[in-house]
Amino acid sequence: MLVSLIKKFGLKFSLNDPRWGRGSQNDDQQNQGNRKPPDGPPDLDQLWRDFNQRLNRLFGGKGGGSGGGDGGGGGFKTDMRGAGIGVGVVGVIVLFLWLVSGFFIVQEGQTGVVMTFGRYSHMTPAGFNWRWPYPIQAHETVNVSQVRTVEVGYRTNIRNKQAKESLMLTDDENIIDIQFAVQYRLKNASDWIFNNRDQEEMIRQVAETSIREVVGKNKMDFVLYEGREKIALDTSQLMQEIVDRYRSGVQITNITMQGVQPPEQVQAAFDDAVRAGQDRERQKNEGQAYANDVIPKARGAASRLQQESEAYRSRVVASAEGDASRFKQVLVEYQKAPAVTRDRMYLETMQQIFSNTAKVMVDARSGSNLLYLPLDKLIAQTAADSAQAKPAAGAAVAPAPAAAAASEAAAEASRRDPRSRDARDREVR
Repeated sequence: MLVSLIKKFGLKFSLNDPRWGRGSQNDDQQNQGNRKPPDGPPDLDQLWRDFNQRLNRLFGGKGGGSGGGDGGGGGFKTDMRGAGIGVGVVGVIVLFLWLVSGFFIVQEGQTGVVMTFGRYSHMTPAGFNWRWPYPIQAHETVNVSQVRTVEVGYRTNIRNKQAKESLMLTDDENIIDIQFAVQYRLKNASDWIFNNRDQEEMIRQVAETSIREVVGKNKMDFVLYEGREKIALDTSQLMQEIVDRYRSGVQITNITMQGVQPPEQVQAAFDDAVRAGQDRERQKNEGQAYANDVIPKARGAASRLQQESEAYRSRVVASAEGDASRFKQVLVEYQKAPAVTRDRMYLETMQQIFSNTAKVMVDARSGSNLLYLPLDKLIAQTAADSAQAKPAAGAAVAPAPAAAAASEAAAEASRRDPRSRDARDREVR
């Protein structure tokens, strides 16, 4: 500061200055016209007096004499007062610059942490802020909007594995190799700065501890296949609990599984086991599909048979009940007129038999002749005659005369054969 003031007021000198190291007598001789070349540096007292004179002129003071004796004493008093004023001005300027150095700017998305003598004081928002300058207070800006990432089990590239971090034990006592990345952001800048010594290493250790606990509670197949998302979610929740307990000021945002696989030493054997498991599942699915195709058909066939049997049972029971009811009705009528009822029943039965028979052989024992009745030809001839006589209704009434003719022929044969009538009488009795 003194050097700058000296330069400002024109007090320039160097080691080659001819006035360096010479006394006041030399100066007086030089001022009186002695042109003897200087042989040393200028006197410091003379420089100090010249400096004070310039300050007095600057601030309106009266300049003192430059000689010795009484005049030198009065000039000394005036120079000391002007020097005090100059030092005060310099102090004010220095104080102003010191106070101005306390202003600082915090960018958007950042937070300023102010410390008083190294101890946490307060946090400042984004914008233009002020604190007490150094060494009273200091500040540190922390980016709280940035999403930070910590890699566990690998570094930069998934091929660059860290076996000490990635290898862990599952619940079924199998070793598994896991690489994942933890994404987090800061929610409290003061906790992040003051409660952690090595922040990134702390996050990595918490992540490793959490995932080892979660993986140790699950089976290997679950971790490898269907349980990846659940493993990541459980690990994130456990990490958040731990960092909150540590008061680290961290918010876990996401965990991304980069690689989950068995160790390289057993990779081939594990692939064979996986293929065998896939074949087992495939065959199981095929068997299940076949069962789903056969079982419904069998159940449908069983249901159909059951319904048919129920229908047959109902039909047989209903038919039996109808026959029994009809027999009771016929019995009542038979008891009223047995001969008439017997003849009518015989005729109806024979009519039914002859209507389904094309040829009838009648054994007439009296004449030892076999009577042949070609019923089919008789029916056809009767139908043709009826069609010619009544074209409109010929086909509908044709079977009745044939059946009547057959009945008459049977009755004639029975009259000729007395044994058949006797046998029928015995049946009636």
